[in-house]
Amino acid sequence: MSRRVRPTLRLRLTLLNGVLLVGAGAILVLLAWLLVRDALRPTDELLPGTTVLLSDGGRMDAAEWQRRLVDAASGELLAKGLVALLAISVVGVAGAYAVAGRALRPLHQVTATAQRLGEATLDQRIGYSGADDEVAELAKTFDAMLDRIASAFEAQKRFVANASHELRTPLAVMRTEIDVTLSDDDADAAEYRRMATVVRDASERANGLVDALLVLARSEAQAGRQLGRRTECDLSAGTANALSAMRREVERIGLRVQTSLKPAPVVGDPGLLDRLAGNLIENAVRYNHLHGRLWVRTGTDGERSWLVVGNTGFEVDQADVPGLFEPFRRGGRERTGARGSGLGLSIVRAVCTAHGGTVRVIAQPGGGLEVTVSLPSADAPAVNGAAVTTG
Repeated sequence: MSRRVRPTLRLRLTLLNGVLLVGAGAILVLLAWLLVRDALRPTDELLPGTTVLLSDGGRMDAAEWQRRLVDAASGELLAKGLVALLAISVVGVAGAYAVAGRALRPLHQVTATAQRLGEATLDQRIGYSGADDEVAELAKTFDAMLDRIASAFEAQKRFVANASHELRTPLAVMRTEIDVTLSDDDADAAEYRRMATVVRDASERANGLVDALLVLARSEAQAGRQLGRRTECDLSAGTANALSAMRREVERIGLRVQTSLKPAPVVGDPGLLDRLAGNLIENAVRYNHLHGRLWVRTGTDGERSWLVVGNTGFEVDQADVPGLFEPFRRGGRERTGARGSGLGLSIVRAVCTAHGGTVRVIAQPGGGLEVTVSLPSADAPAVNGAAVTTG
């Protein structure tokens, strides 16, 4: 069974070029044939009955001589024109096929590169260096897409590795404590009580990390599409609850708290919005220093509602601020093993994205951060998509 010819782009371009070339050539031959027939009229101005003397000594009516001349010239022109048209068409189609193949070569490179792509070959690029045309633009766009995919893939692998490490740490602590205590034949009730306390703390840490991962996954799943739950609520209420939950820790480290909690109505998922406010307050307290400051403000202008949380603390370079939103990172550095799950600001960004909001972070002179979350007000139409700005 014969193999069907694929209607490739190269073949279609060649056929299109051939049709245009043959059509243009046929029109030129037809015009030349018409011009010759109209031009060869030398006897039209002679009197009827005029004869012409032939080379063989005979005579012929001028009109008949003209008719034979026109038929011979037009016939010869038509025959030679068709031969020339055939030759030009063959050469033109072959040339078009070769030129189309050369022009489309980068597309074959794109296809070959895409077919070779895998976990171990994400570093491969087309690297087109030809003319600056549409094909070059396509090749550059494909290379840029591969850069983004490689970055996302590396970020995903780093996220999985860090999450595994964070989960493994409390599990390892629990197993070590249990094994050590059980291997001690002289362990008493106090020792078992100490072991139980350590295991409980480690399990709480693991449970907190799992909860944070679930919230992050839930927030990112709703980003860019309609929220599964939409209820009118007030950012100031969630913020007040978060401050109340951290009151003991605030008193323990002697923070000075300044609040201005004005109504900030929004429409969204109350659970996610409460978690957003809670994460910002927890971070502001956790990464503060003794007798530092914490300031919290909420409000609205009718179109946007906002939550501002600022704190003193260790110094952060403004250039490192974007890294704070990456999971398990702090100030551009890995934060596995540190206090907290390392997902606080990642969750804040995901919740803002799901609610069509923006996050603005400013590194404070002398240390600390000020984070401003802006969400569509309850009276304004929500727009999906969020941005993170710094400075």
